[in-house]
This record gives sequence, structure tokens and C-alpha cells, in this order.
Amino acid sequence: MKSENKTSSTDFILLGLLSQTNVHIFSMAMIFLAFIAAVSGNALLILLIQVDSSLHTPMYFFLNQLAFMDICQMLIVVPKMLADFLTPGNPISPAGCGAQVFLTLTMGISVCLLLAVMAYDRYIAICNPLQYPIRMSRNICFLLAVGVWMGASVNSLIHTVFTLTLPYCGSKAIDHFFCEVPALLKLSCSDTSRYEALVFVSSIVLVLIPSSIILASYACILSRVLRMKSTRQQKALATCSSHLTVVVMFYGAATFMYMRPSSYHSPEQDKIVALFYTIVTPVLNPLIYSLRNKDVLGALKKLIGKCRVFQQS
Repeated sequence: MKSENKTSSTDFILLGLLSQTNVHIFSMAMIFLAFIAAVSGNALLILLIQVDSSLHTPMYFFLNQLAFMDICQMLIVVPKMLADFLTPGNPISPAGCGAQVFLTLTMGISVCLLLAVMAYDRYIAICNPLQYPIRMSRNICFLLAVGVWMGASVNSLIHTVFTLTLPYCGSKAIDHFFCEVPALLKLSCSDTSRYEALVFVSSIVLVLIPSSIILASYACILSRVLRMKSTRQQKALATCSSHLTVVVMFYGAATFMYMRPSSYHSPEQDKIVALFYTIVTPVLNPLIYSLRNKDVLGALKKLIGKCRVFQQS
């Protein structure tokens, strides 16, 4: 009765990733470890990019932005998710739910757009190296980053306002571990077919157009790389393969989540896909970009060396 008194009739209830099962505690522990790994890994990547002057290039400027987005994504989703693991049935206010919708969409769309910008950066660096300092100057990189954040924020705000203004006159139990548009649409007691069409069109614009830019950029890069010497080939392919791995993981999950009709959505599938792009991808991104990147590994060795010298002194 006490918990019911604390829950407002307007509040939503997140049912979480799992019910109370034998693997409940194990899952919570794994997600907590993933959270620590993702935040610390991306924070270390940001630190290396900031302190090592050899990484002060456009490619690492955008990688710095990606790492920051990954940290934000984890902070938005995981703390509330862990709280729901410990005490299932915790309410979340409409304002809190709206904040989650807006922030998760902003981070997701920002990553979507940023990956296209990073592909364009690699295209200029490999196919037009003489024009690279001009076409990817500091001011242009800054404007591209601002454009990514602004475009993502405006689009997310529109979807958040539309979603939260829908009438919710039935159950307020969201069968998900965070507030997400597809899960909220299932709770509305109004006809959401028009809005679902808007979400589908928006997804086409935000997924297909950037992915087309990425494919076109890498088609040009591949044709250029095949004409290079073997040593330059290996370096170019290593850099591009890391980026392509992240692109396939993120765009695959986004396409599966937002470009299917609502009738094809099931709570179990949505949770697994959402778990992939909100938790698994942020954990893997710093590993993908560092383990196969000699510049980042070199910066890490320098930092460790400086720490040892500092300790000895």
C-alpha cells in the first residue's frame, strides 16, 4: 500500500529487462560491469585525445564526440535500469520519462549523423589529402559537430512532444527498461497510425541518407585504397574497418528497431535490440577504435610512461 500511495496516477512503471528470475542478479551484475567498462573506456579515450597533441586531428575530434555520446547514453539509461533491478516497479514521472525519450533519441540520432560525418572525413583524408587541411579545418569540424547536435536535438524534441501529448488512459506499465517511443506508443489509447508513419519517414531520413553517404564515401575510399602501396593500404584499411564495424552494429540495430511496423514489434525483441545499441555498442566502441589503432595505443603508452615517471619522482 505504501508503494501505491507514492505512485501518482500519471506516473509510468518500467517493467525492466527481466522479471525476478534465477538470472536476475547475474544480469544486474553484468550490466553494472558493462556500465563501468563503457564509462571508463570512453573516458580514457577522451583523456588520451585531449592530452596527446598527435591526436589533435579531425578524425580524433569526431571520435572524442562519439565517446562523449556513448558515456551520456549509458548515464541516461543504466542508473535507472539498475535501480529497477533492485526494486522492481519503481515509478517514473511523465517528465522523467520525457527526459529519457528526448536524451536517448538525441544521443542515438547524434551517433547516426556523426558516423556519416566521420565517413566523409575519411573520404577527404584518403581521396583528397591535399585539400584535407582546408576542407576539414578546425572551424568546419566545429560547425559539423554543432550541426549534428542541433539536428539531433530538434528531431528528438519533436518526437518527445508528440509522444508525451498522446492520451494514456489505460495501463501505465511500460514493458521496457527505459522510456522509448515504440514502447510508449503501445500504451496509447488513441490511433497512432499517423504518428507511426511519421516515425517511419523520419527513420528513413535519419538512417538511409547518412548510410548512403557512408556507402558512397567508402566506395570511393575502396577504389582509391586498392591503388595504394601495401603499407599505406594496411593503415587506411585498419582505420576504415574500425569505423565500418561500428556503423554496421549501430545502423543494423537502429534499422531493426525503428524501420519496422509496430505490428512486428515484440517487447522481448525490442529489449534485446535496445540493449545492444544502448549498452553493448558503447562498451565495444573504445575497444574497436583503440585495439586496432596504433596512434591511440601509442598515446596510451606515453600516458602510462608519464604516470610512472611521476610516481618515481
